[in-house]
Amino acid sequence: MEFQFLGGATEVGRLGMLLRNGSDTLLFDYGMLPKDPPLYPMKAPPVDRVFVSHAHLDHSGMVPWLCGRHDTDVVLTPPTSDVADLLLEDSLKVADAEGYDPPFDRSDIEATRRNTRAVDFGDTVDAGSVEVTLHSAGHIPGASMFEVNGNQTVVFTGDIHTLSTDLVKGARPVPCDTLVIESTYAGRNHPDRLKTQHQFLEKIRAVNNRGGIAIVPAFAVGRTQDMLLTLAAGKHEVWLDGMGKKVNEIYIDYPEYLRSAKKLREAMHRVQVVRSERGARQALEGDVIVTTSGMLDGGPVIRYLEAVRDDPRSAILLTGYQVEGSNGRRLMDEGIIELGGADVKVRCEWQKFDFSAHAGHDELVRFVDECDPQRVVLMHGDNRQALAEALDGREVVLPVEGPWYPL
Repeated sequence: MEFQFLGGATEVGRLGMLLRNGSDTLLFDYGMLPKDPPLYPMKAPPVDRVFVSHAHLDHSGMVPWLCGRHDTDVVLTPPTSDVADLLLEDSLKVADAEGYDPPFDRSDIEATRRNTRAVDFGDTVDAGSVEVTLHSAGHIPGASMFEVNGNQTVVFTGDIHTLSTDLVKGARPVPCDTLVIESTYAGRNHPDRLKTQHQFLEKIRAVNNRGGIAIVPAFAVGRTQDMLLTLAAGKHEVWLDGMGKKVNEIYIDYPEYLRSAKKLREAMHRVQVVRSERGARQALEGDVIVTTSGMLDGGPVIRYLEAVRDDPRSAILLTGYQVEGSNGRRLMDEGIIELGGADVKVRCEWQKFDFSAHAGHDELVRFVDECDPQRVVLMHGDNRQALAEALDGREVVLPVEGPWYPL
């Protein structure tokens, strides 16, 4: 066996890894980095199959390009299939709105739909000289790790979270010879989740008590649902806007991929859903608005930012990673966001909360130890050396994009 990274080895995003065994070549993930304009991985050759770990665009966003040119078969879980389809369609709208040429069109998305084979956790796919078994990665509903069995066992994690959240159960270790593992949070640990949830709810209470409203930007996939489950523990009037509404409905259709479909359904019933301009105005009279986009770069959050940015009683509560150059990162670094093509000062309060769906440094080390591989390949991170140094006694590979590496 040998492998090559087309993207996402030395950075977070645009992940793609080729795995070759004899005459068989498989691709694991094929994503873009959704900046403005997006960044893409190296062009993939024709492959036998692409295995997509989950729906986030940095893992799935270039699959239509692959299917449109090479008629590639796509293997993923049912919720990943439905949510990725939603995100891929939306990426074409974003490209049109922002004025850049997308790398694929709707006919390529149609090819992806025709070529998709949805399989469940625990299922094994015959892929020529190897067999590939899916395991839960714990990151978001439907996120998969792939166990490849041939003359050795290789596990590709995609993005993983090893601790259970209100939304999904954590990933369990899979014994293997080679573990290809993400390292997004190498060298960094997350604060205690329950403390973060408590602080988040207390902040909302404080904002409401002084007469303000809390704007909660949240990624549509995973984070929105996480926020609704967290907010269900409070007694706030919560409004929901943006693409997360559609993702909610998809996840409810696949209860076996949730930690508790009942709790998510109850959380959904507790919120008011924005369905019109009138609803958006009403939402601004409530306590909390959960809305896309999570990095403040578009979507309904823009109109809510325009409404509260000069109100010192209100607050923007960031809940996810803010990519360099995004509105959310500019808010954190400069106290400025772009609205209507102009840079404007934000005078309301803002605060960031760590609700990451990735394993932190200590969880990554523990997961590696429990999988007990002979060889560890670190990918999808910009501080991989910190994790490599913590894996003393194991063979560690820090690949770069382009070269082939033997296994």
